[in-house]
Amino acid sequence: MMTEKKSPRPKAVDPSCSECHLRNCYRQDSKYPNFCLSEANVQGAAETKSLYAGHSRDAKVARAAAEVEAEYYGRLTRLEETVIFALKLGAKKLGVASCVGFLDESEIYAKVVRSAGLEVKTVGCKVGSIDKCEIGLPDGFKLSPGQQESCCNPVLQAKVLNDWGADVNVSLGLCVGHDYLFVKHSKAPAVTLAVKDRVLAHNPMGAIYAHRFYYKRIMDFKNFPKSRFEDK
Repeated sequence: MMTEKKSPRPKAVDPSCSECHLRNCYRQDSKYPNFCLSEANVQGAAETKSLYAGHSRDAKVARAAAEVEAEYYGRLTRLEETVIFALKLGAKKLGVASCVGFLDESEIYAKVVRSAGLEVKTVGCKVGSIDKCEIGLPDGFKLSPGQQESCCNPVLQAKVLNDWGADVNVSLGLCVGHDYLFVKHSKAPAVTLAVKDRVLAHNPMGAIYAHRFYYKRIMDFKNFPKSRFEDK
């Protein structure tokens, strides 16, 4: 029986947590490597400990997240965790910033949220209906050139939910980059239920798990698929 030959692990020039195989920061049952970020950030650890132990919104969020982990680890789906998290923060209104392609899923999620006694408002990413050409993109960058094709509008999604008074916001299927803009402009704590990955059925970690087989290409940037505009 043939066994897979594992390629040698390339040595990192500037190692950090991803190159650590001791994980002493979790249980303190081993030792720290010489490049450990915990040992290099003692002052930062003290400052963040004071922050988490305080009464700010960041402190409340940190403790609520830790409580969800402690009470339900391995028992709740992430969908359920988002609802419990919102309840622990005392939320009354939960906003959903959804990709327009996830609105069917958002409808089901909204029913789940309402069953917990929370108000919910969903805002699709095409809100405002601004054509991509109006923000400086050439018509050829549309998936269907020559037609109205609205750009994603995460800033307006956040504004609508801010104006509504959302206590907690949930991101559902926003594009890479658009998720950043939504979180930046959200006044309420914003967490992620699902991310978009059209190729892997919205499971981006699938590429990591299959990196020795179906997705060997990801290990070398030169093998990434080229832009569909590259040869034009």
